[in-house]
Amino acid sequence: MAAPEISWNRLDVMKFYAGGAGLFSGITVLLYPISVVKTRMQVATKDTAERTASSVVKGLLKKDGIRGLYKGFATVITGTIPARMVFLTFLETIKEASFKMVKPFELSETSQAAIANGIAGMTSSIVSQAVYTPIDVISQKLMVQGYSGHAQYSGGLDVARKLIRSEGFRGLYRGFTLSVMTYSPSSAVWWATYGSSQRFLWRFLEDDVKSEEATPSMPKIILVQAGGGVIAGATASCITTPLDTIKTRLQVVGHGKKISIKQVVKELISEDGWKGVYRGFCPRLFSTSAWGTSMVLAYEYLSKNSCSLIRYCLCS
Repeated sequence: MAAPEISWNRLDVMKFYAGGAGLFSGITVLLYPISVVKTRMQVATKDTAERTASSVVKGLLKKDGIRGLYKGFATVITGTIPARMVFLTFLETIKEASFKMVKPFELSETSQAAIANGIAGMTSSIVSQAVYTPIDVISQKLMVQGYSGHAQYSGGLDVARKLIRSEGFRGLYRGFTLSVMTYSPSSAVWWATYGSSQRFLWRFLEDDVKSEEATPSMPKIILVQAGGGVIAGATASCITTPLDTIKTRLQVVGHGKKISIKQVVKELISEDGWKGVYRGFCPRLFSTSAWGTSMVLAYEYLSKNSCSLIRYCLCS
């Protein structure tokens, strides 16, 4: 017996947002260093001494201490919390509509979950990119400053000023199309896989749950959510890491420089062969799995404590 779906209109939305800002800030603090390492690995050239995850971490700690693992953090924490709230708001409202849309087709519960979650994840990602892309561009430039020949900045505002001066406001949206092409499929795959894998895991545990003659225990719910998050993260990372690597290189290129997707792909292949487009895969796999799982567990906690009528558990 799986836990019931969250009903968005039953939530105390203001309480949900207030609690979400705190929880997602905490998650960002814990997982942010992984993003810094991944980004540096993706922009490294064949002449860069620090190309592996361990060497990147050692280099950052040696030069800047723990602070080096949080380059660009202030910019990210300022921008991504609102972006995630926009994402989750659209996710839930669109997911409810998507479930209603696929219901007449009389598909299996697993297929309905995959389709509805996939549609909601992709659409929500497209909308949130309007907020997230400038933060992504600025933070990534801060993450790689001083690394492999990249420029130094005094902070996020300095990056923004220089981008606007050299390229206008469109400079803040460098790689926007590719960001949509990266994050939208990644979000669709993540949420579709998460929704369907949870149904599979619940069926696997069905006999055990029935024997309890009650709703699933909280540890069991968390176990299923975490398992679904890991499966979803691995699937999304395998499919979309090449696009993420190309996007990152496009976004951190120097002010005023022109570089095409074709040139980026050629450079990556010439340096490392086809495995070059999967540079930073391990940190991204861990980050995608950990971020997604942490997000839905936080969402479950917030939903349960913000629901104005009854307790709801997250089972997307």
